[in-house]
Amino acid sequence: MTYASFSNLPVPTKLPAHSVDLGRAIPAPIAKRRLTLLLIAAAATEFILVTAAAYFAAVLYHRLVLLSFPDPARYVPESILIATLDLLVSIGHRQYSRIQTQPRNDFLWNGVSGVLLVFFFFLSTTFVLKISVDYSRATVVIQAIGVGLAVLCARTIWFSLLHRAIASGLVDARRVILIGDPAHCLTFAVRAMATGIRTISSFELPTARTNASDPAHPGTVRELPDTRDLVANCRPLRADDILILISEHEIPSALALASALSDLPVDVHVVPVGSLELMAMSRVSQFGNMVTMRILQCPLTPLTRAIKRAFDICAASLGLILLSPLLVVVSLAIKLDSRGPVLFRQTRHGYNNEPIRVLKFRTMTVMEDGDNFKPVARNDPRVTRVGRLLRRSNIDELPQLFNVLAGDMSIVGPRPHATAQNETFAELISSFSRRHNVKPGITGWAQVNGYRGDTDTLEKMQRRVEHDLYYIDHWSFLFDIRIILLTAFSKEAYLNAY
Repeated sequence: MTYASFSNLPVPTKLPAHSVDLGRAIPAPIAKRRLTLLLIAAAATEFILVTAAAYFAAVLYHRLVLLSFPDPARYVPESILIATLDLLVSIGHRQYSRIQTQPRNDFLWNGVSGVLLVFFFFLSTTFVLKISVDYSRATVVIQAIGVGLAVLCARTIWFSLLHRAIASGLVDARRVILIGDPAHCLTFAVRAMATGIRTISSFELPTARTNASDPAHPGTVRELPDTRDLVANCRPLRADDILILISEHEIPSALALASALSDLPVDVHVVPVGSLELMAMSRVSQFGNMVTMRILQCPLTPLTRAIKRAFDICAASLGLILLSPLLVVVSLAIKLDSRGPVLFRQTRHGYNNEPIRVLKFRTMTVMEDGDNFKPVARNDPRVTRVGRLLRRSNIDELPQLFNVLAGDMSIVGPRPHATAQNETFAELISSFSRRHNVKPGITGWAQVNGYRGDTDTLEKMQRRVEHDLYYIDHWSFLFDIRIILLTAFSKEAYLNAY
């Protein structure tokens, strides 16, 4: 069997939302040049922002705390040195060159880690040279914070811009050759196109002939025809990667072909075509002295859990202090408006699906819990006059700041549901319980997108769950801050609140 080229693959009538027409990709040299220019611009932007952040952080500290204006002759060279060290760390660890193939959170975290390394090196150098007495320790701390924020801002913006350019076809992240069944190659090419991986050519997989005549070594590969021609056709294409798409019975052929492809200066990958969905959600992981394919992982690492918990404690404590007058006024209004307690506790499911007791201001004439629960509907007669105002403004949720301090909830996370509601939808939506892989929150991504309130249809709850799972899969500290700001200022956060 001879291989056949099908580089002019037919384009499906419907492509993914962010895919690019295979037939109108720009020439490789231009795409690579544009990618290089974008990466240079990104690094230059970060250099400028880091320099400015380091200098103005020093100026701000001197003006507000020391009530003096710092000497530019000291802090301008220092700021340029810090920016230069940050640039060298980024280049040395190939942070920008890997931006096309790493998640946003990794790219941002690498930037913060680089800032810590820069200031560690900076302080160590000033100590060794015995010039540390010339620098204010508080100024250096403020500079580190300012530089860290500048790096996060610059990288967030450029990550978004670069991936938009990749999705639009303006630049190529990777150029690949596919080898395998034409239908499998077409499917893979369309999926890869959404991430800027462009298929420049595709070939059928040559079938290996086994050595059936040798009873001592049955099944061994005796011959793989046409590999020389295949390698010769791949060489001038100058691809970044070659992917061999195989089914189970084609493993001997793939191993023989991989040996022949070793003559090319490219990365060679083998992809089981029956496991594309599994491979898309998995990562190779080191597990003891073995290598495994990790298909799921805990949403938050111990470090990110600690960061999120520290922020929750600080935000909840500050919120209770600043909002204490409002909490007192609301408590009096509830007592004057209707009979009953100011607060009530309702059992809901929290982290790991464990039951928690959630605090709320009482907004209804009843206090339903457990199986005795009926969701609130528009113009519900059970809602009191004060309760209607509290629910529309989300003020009824403020007592949950105590739940945050107790560790049952977080400031941001999927909103907890009553247990009866949870059990009902867990049977209808397969991924529903995955919402509980993080702590529930006072506010969340679904809420600020308007998916709150009545869940009288399965579709409404599905949309809410989709947003909650998106939050879990894309969590970052900046994402939490964004949701908090949207909760305060976005109209959508108050939709369907009654």
